[in-house]
Amino acid sequence: MTSATVFIHCVKAIRRGTLIERVSRDDKEFHFQNWFKARLEETGLNFESSGRNTYPDFRMVATTEGYELKGLAYPGRDVNYDSNSQVPTGFHNGRTIYYVFGRYPKKPDGDAYPVLDLVVCHGDFMNANHDYVHKNRNVKGFGSYGDIMIRDRKMYVVPTPFHLADGVAHR
Repeated sequence: MTSATVFIHCVKAIRRGTLIERVSRDDKEFHFQNWFKARLEETGLNFESSGRNTYPDFRMVATTEGYELKGLAYPGRDVNYDSNSQVPTGFHNGRTIYYVFGRYPKKPDGDAYPVLDLVVCHGDFMNANHDYVHKNRNVKGFGSYGDIMIRDRKMYVVPTPFHLADGVAHR
């Protein structure tokens, strides 16, 4: 199990003041993933990074574990978040899935800023149902000329650990 090692490396980085570095002001999401990727590299554990719109964001090589990242601006939505790639769960394709929630300042002074708080939790903490299968569907041939495609993409609104458990915010 890698989650304890990963969590410890993240906490040490926060305590030593390792900042998130934003590459572009247009990218709302990947600055926190880059910060986390550097923590994974520090562990010395082998992992694979995924591309955009894949699940989970990081897959461990020697174990059947994966990490899905959720960077949240603070102050902002603490109660829930939008999940459009997958309904959260602790198991996916034979892997144990951990979710990493990191909050950072909503309006930072510059392009480097701190992780304000961090939660690493098993996906079952948010949803222990393993029966649901996420499927996006497309309907082709719509419209008067049949050249319109309807994209049916699922969106899930999921409670965050900051809402589900007392005492995890600001730690």
